[in-house]
Amino acid sequence: MDAWVRFSAQSQARERLCRCGPNRNGGGERDGQRKTGEARAAQYACSLLGHALQRHGASPELQKQIRQLEGHLSLGRKLLRLGNSADALESAKRAVHLSDVVLRFCITVSHLNRALYFACDNVLWAGKSGLAPRVDQEKWAQRSFRGGSRGVAEALWKSNSLKEYYLFSLIMNLSRDAYEIRLLMEQESSACSRRLKGSGGGVTGGIETGGLGGPGTPGGGLPQLALKLRLQVLLLARVLRGHPPLLLDVVRNACDLFIPLDKLGLWRCGPGIVGLCGLVSSILSILTLIYPWLRLKP
Repeated sequence: MDAWVRFSAQSQARERLCRCGPNRNGGGERDGQRKTGEARAAQYACSLLGHALQRHGASPELQKQIRQLEGHLSLGRKLLRLGNSADALESAKRAVHLSDVVLRFCITVSHLNRALYFACDNVLWAGKSGLAPRVDQEKWAQRSFRGGSRGVAEALWKSNSLKEYYLFSLIMNLSRDAYEIRLLMEQESSACSRRLKGSGGGVTGGIETGGLGGPGTPGGGLPQLALKLRLQVLLLARVLRGHPPLLLDVVRNACDLFIPLDKLGLWRCGPGIVGLCGLVSSILSILTLIYPWLRLKP
């Protein structure tokens, strides 16, 4: 099992290469993930290029060639993702032992949804490659982007009530990011309050309230709210600037979010936006493989 997980992790790295991202685990695995990320990056670059060519009235033959190249890259990525379900399940098993309840829930559910997504994606690849010609590719294409908040068992039994697997995984990732940002903002606010008290500033509200706490404070409630909001934005910027791995993870997950939203018809953003977001996300993934310290842990 461990050998298979290591092998699938290398395949995942190669898949991220197509998407523009290396692996974060070790030398050989990072090289494989980097190749996979490059493949993903190349695919979304083709999508973005195809959209640009269409807008500028390029020849139909050139547009057709770009679409064919994008399709070949997509099929190749699916081949490289074979076995990623086992890797996702192994990651979920590790996440179950995290001490923080919120992180344990978000990371475990995210990995479980990724496992279901990859499983559906593997079936879809078998159909497209001709190994299983009777596979309903349209149905499994939708399933690969669907997941379920009603539980795995019900999702598998009732395919019509499947939610977005990929989308739900990204929502869990962003929820984890928001939770970590909240914790860091609270820590930074407390540290600023202690520094102010230590320096004899005497500001009771600290950075979180902006020092606006007294009933005799001049001005209405709206200016106070605006100042407090401004201070919160400054605090958020300080936290993200001081934690690059968290910032990269937020941007990457936010970019990835547009892909399932568009494919499921929940928010049509067009192939240009999808290609750009996929390319940016892939590049950020590759950066975390080249520079492992940029990877958000756990």
